[in-house]
Amino acid sequence: MDSIHVTGGQPLFGSIPIAGAKNACLTLMPATLLTDEPLTLTNTPRLSDIRTMTSLLQSLGVSVSSQDDGQTQVLHSAAITNHKADYEIVRKMRASILVLGPMLARDGHAVVSLPGGCAIGARPVDLHLQGLEALGAELDLRDGYIHAKAPGGLKGGTFEFPVVSVGATENILMAATLAKGTTVLKNAAREPEIVDLADCLRAMGAQIDGAGTSTITIEGVERLHGASHPVVIDRIELGTYMLAPAFTGGEVELLGGRLDLVEAFAAKLDEAGVSVETTPNGLKVCRKNGRVSAVNITTAPHPGFPTDLQAQMMALLCTADGVSVLEERIFENRFMHAPELMRMGAQIEVHGGSATVTGVDRLRGAPVMATDLRASVSLILAALAAKGKTTVSRVYHLDRGYERVEEKLSACGALIERVKSDG
Repeated sequence: MDSIHVTGGQPLFGSIPIAGAKNACLTLMPATLLTDEPLTLTNTPRLSDIRTMTSLLQSLGVSVSSQDDGQTQVLHSAAITNHKADYEIVRKMRASILVLGPMLARDGHAVVSLPGGCAIGARPVDLHLQGLEALGAELDLRDGYIHAKAPGGLKGGTFEFPVVSVGATENILMAATLAKGTTVLKNAAREPEIVDLADCLRAMGAQIDGAGTSTITIEGVERLHGASHPVVIDRIELGTYMLAPAFTGGEVELLGGRLDLVEAFAAKLDEAGVSVETTPNGLKVCRKNGRVSAVNITTAPHPGFPTDLQAQMMALLCTADGVSVLEERIFENRFMHAPELMRMGAQIEVHGGSATVTGVDRLRGAPVMATDLRASVSLILAALAAKGKTTVSRVYHLDRGYERVEEKLSACGALIERVKSDG
């Protein structure tokens, strides 16, 4: 397996371009299953998860072609030739479940394996299934697969999510576009990726109101048509690279960055002593005065502090002045990066869903292991400021969500390189 070697202590100066959002793109790609006309997505990130979704869609009969060095994807589902999303592909990535709603809505039947992904908690698909049942789907779980059918087509209905779920909101939103009648989703997720999906679906002819609020109303239409849609920038990649100069010192401009996508996160950076300024090209970030200050973090659904930036923020707070408390309210098992940071000299105590971080003057380089996608990049950030050399292994997690991370950081002065495995 590849590893990444980092020699810490170099301040960062320069600019970093922010790619299209992985989570948005993984949601937009299955939307092609809703129409027999081509769907063109621009600003698509070049990541292993995108390749996995491409393989899954191709297995269902979708034609996928890449342009502009992979940053444009043309997807054409003239006909769904296979209605079974196989375990061997679905197990690699949780977002695979998002083919269920579109296939069911278009053809009235689908068989989808229960999904996999990062080991950061159970993340059950119950809400996806309950929402589809509210639209008239008949579901049967057996042999590790969801067998779904709607012989007479899906029908509009009202569904209130007992807890906010981004993935379930996306799945049911797509399914509802072709359901007969009106669908109302209450306590829906409000993430920018939901708004981006709704914008794409509207470009395809869907009738959707309220995306970005907790109540979304969808008037079903008979068919959707093709469209071209730009993928929104990745707010998690944006937040990750906003942290880089907070670790190392220096000043970095994030090209394409938008403050409205990371307001809660930026507010915490400001509290910690990190300056975030809007520029004509994006956002510029630097430390205000030396060492950052301790802050308390509680993850929450959008517009709260994103769970996908919790690991990176914990790494920063390991060298903050004071004691910070982080509460993880979205996923259990999302402090697996803590023991690896402790190998670098961090002082962290984990108690269930909370972690107490006592800042130290400086971390030390060490061999560490990535346990999941966001943990992997948190270790790289920590290594940028650590004394000496850090080797981060199992970085295949990193490649699921970050495009050309070594190139982007080294262009700003980081001493970072990828070492290819012999296997």
